[in-house]
Amino acid sequence: IPPHGDSAVYDTIVRLAQDFSMRYMLVDGQGNFGSVDGDSAAAMRYTEVRMARISHELLADLDKETVDWVPNYDGTEMIPAVMPTKVPNLLVNGSSGIAVGMATNIPPHNLTEIVNGCLALIENSDLTIDELMTYI
Repeated sequence: IPPHGDSAVYDTIVRLAQDFSMRYMLVDGQGNFGSVDGDSAAAMRYTEVRMARISHELLADLDKETVDWVPNYDGTEMIPAVMPTKVPNLLVNGSSGIAVGMATNIPPHNLTEIVNGCLALIENSDLTIDELMTYI
């Protein structure tokens, strides 16, 4: 069990299973995961999830020694310092939150547009923000 208990993990899984919370679903949920109207999710024992196809791309290169590994919270396992993902999840699914009095809100973006923008940056590393925005 993680140091914050399993409820924090379940709350995260609930969000990942809600089609109204994620642009690209990371998990395929079975059961009641709440509604856009504010209905809460069912208890953990009444739901189950499996990884969605796109989630496999988040983990695909873990065994290729592309990132550093660090000890987990109690030092019993080694975990990746960052995910060596093929999918720019932060950009395509967005994020929001507050930390140390600072709020952030990154809106979700279209995966094809993000990939086209990345390819344009590879072709021309001097691309301006305005030029990049023609792709995204």
